[in-house]
Parts: sequence; C-alpha cells; structure tokens
Amino acid sequence: MSSPDPQARAPHDAENRPEHGDSAPGVRQSRNQAEPRRRSPVIAVTGAASGVGAALVARLAESDEVKQVVAIDERRGDCASAQWHVLDVRDPAIAEKLRGADVVVHLALDLDLETDPAARTAYNVRGTQTVLTAAAAAGVHRVVLCTSAMVYGALPDNDIPLSEDSELRATAEATGVGDLLEIERLGRRAPRAHPGLNVTVVRPAVLVGGTDTALTRYFESPRLLVVAGSRPTWQFCHVEDLVSALEYAALEKAEGELAVGCEGWLEQEEVEELSGIRRMELPSAVALGAAARLHRIGLTPSPAGDLAYTMHPWVVSVSGLHAAGWRPRWTNEEVLAELLQEVAGRHTVAGRRLGRKDAATAAGAAGATVALLGAAAAVRRARRRRGI
Repeated sequence: MSSPDPQARAPHDAENRPEHGDSAPGVRQSRNQAEPRRRSPVIAVTGAASGVGAALVARLAESDEVKQVVAIDERRGDCASAQWHVLDVRDPAIAEKLRGADVVVHLALDLDLETDPAARTAYNVRGTQTVLTAAAAAGVHRVVLCTSAMVYGALPDNDIPLSEDSELRATAEATGVGDLLEIERLGRRAPRAHPGLNVTVVRPAVLVGGTDTALTRYFESPRLLVVAGSRPTWQFCHVEDLVSALEYAALEKAEGELAVGCEGWLEQEEVEELSGIRRMELPSAVALGAAARLHRIGLTPSPAGDLAYTMHPWVVSVSGLHAAGWRPRWTNEEVLAELLQEVAGRHTVAGRRLGRKDAATAAGAAGATVALLGAAAAVRRARRRRGI
C-alpha cells in the first residue's frame, strides 16, 4: 500500500491540532502575556544513518523549530544538512560530539533476530550507558530513549488498554526484551545520578514500516498460529507515527513515559478476516514446548517467550501524547495492510524464513509442520555434507 496523503488520513482536522508553537493542553498561560517563544534546540540523534533514525533526522532537518541536527552513526547517512559524526555510540568520545546539543534521541539499538544475543545485549546496554553518561557530561538536558510497549509484558490479566504508568511486567524471555528492560532501568536511574538530566521514554506498539521482528514475521506464516484458550489483540504503530512522536518528545512537547500506536486494537478474528490468512490452533503445551525445543537446537531465531505476544493482550493507551496534541495518522487496519504488502512473497515458520522449496511444502496439506520438519532435515543433511 502506498502511503496515503497524511492530511487526508488525519483523524482530526487541523483546527483541532495545536500548531507547533502552541502549548499542550493543561499548560497555563498568563491572561495578558503569551508564553515566551522557546529558542530552537540543537538535537542529536544516534543510529542516524538508517531506519527510524534516518527518518527522524530527515524530519528534524526540515523543521523550522530545530536549529541544528547532529547525526551520529558508524557510517554517514544521506541527510546533507545534518552535522555528521561517524563513531560507535559506545565510544566515550561521543561526549565531545554531544557538546552544544540540547536534546539527544538515542536510537542506536540492535534488535536484529539474527544477531548473537550476547553481542546484542553488550551493544545495546553499553551503548545506552555511554550515551546517558556522555549527555550529562556534555550539558544535554534531555535524552529520549525508544524501547517498546513489549516492556509491559503480554499477560492474560492485562487491562485493555494498559495505562502508560502500568507496571513493567515483561520478562527477558522474548527477543530483545531483556535489553529493553535494562535500557528502561538505566533511563530511570540517570536523572538521579545526573541531576538536571531529563529522560523521556517512547514505547511503540508492534512497529511496521521496513522492520523485521518476530511479530512482523508472524504474518509471513502460511497459517496464523493461535494458542488454544488465548485471546490475542493487535495494536500496530507505523514508523511514520513513531517518528512524529519522537519529534514531539525531542521538541519537549511531551515527556515522561509515552506509549505510541494506532487508536484502539484489532481482535484475532479481525486480523484473520482482514489478512485472509487462516489460523492453525495448537494446545499451549504443544506450541510452547515445540518453540522452546526448536530455538534450543538453533532451528529458529525466536525463543518461546515471543509466543506470549501473540497470545495475550498488551494494548496500550496513548494518552500522554494525546494530551500534548499528537494523533496517529495511520489506523490499525491501514498498518496491517501495509505489513501484508511488505511480507508478500516471504515464507516463515516458527520465526524461521524458508526457501522456495520449503515454502511450497508449507502451502500444502501438511502445512507448517511438514515445512518445519523439512527444514530440519535440510539442516541435518547440510551438516553431514560439511562433515559437522
């Protein structure tokens, strides 16, 4: 699906949205004196050369409200008007590159399914520690961290929706969630260790738009796995909406713990109807046991903990951003349609991408089970040929 005109898709007309210079609802102003115009900030972005970081840099560079964009990554990106610094975010020299910045948006995270988990954690946690410490040393007054609504946990007794100040009840059993929980912990500690440093955390729902996660791969399967007795709910967040929410946080129009996503949610039955993909229902013990064994022997990148996010609700309220005047431009239905277009032609079983032969098998009568067994046999044959 091509991106529709944002103005045509906006759920509220322009007169109901605060202009960039307007104060958020609830902020008092003098009757006789308007709020003084804030000076344009210098905003630094890590992870700036690709993905969400590149999109945010481009957006901030075009904004009249931003004085300068400082872009930091291990390679130079495409935005010519940004001031680029090429270095690893774990390098303490980043403190000097942040000097003069008012706000840092930290997006240099590795959540790739194929990355070695220990290396991923070392990069994510050490990088966040370094950025927070360097920001404080450089006199930055605000750091914006981006984690995920997954930190709330997917549990059968979750409220629908969860409030943004709900307890973080996730465990480290799902891909990357342990890293995100540690990043959240570092974010909470930083203002106590560095008085004067403000930390805002943005938590997107299922992120769609050039992303590859265990949750987007769920829709690459020949059947949608449903665990018997579970009640899945789906709330999406398009990358464009995440970027606009990060801009709000960077421009200090919203702060604190901010969930971001589409309005409302979709039930599993609605997802199946909209996608046209039928379900494959399995007992909980079978689904979880198989997922754990397949991950343990290295046949799938997704641990069993990922299944919880397709079983139990973790829908979030976006009231913090709403109070600041932000609204999503995408609906859940539109994001799902975009996701289905992105994954068309890909075939995944239990989080593992299949080749064409395996995919053809998956479409047959035996479905996902045969495909997975075939993939396992292929791996064993390849190992025997290599003498492993």
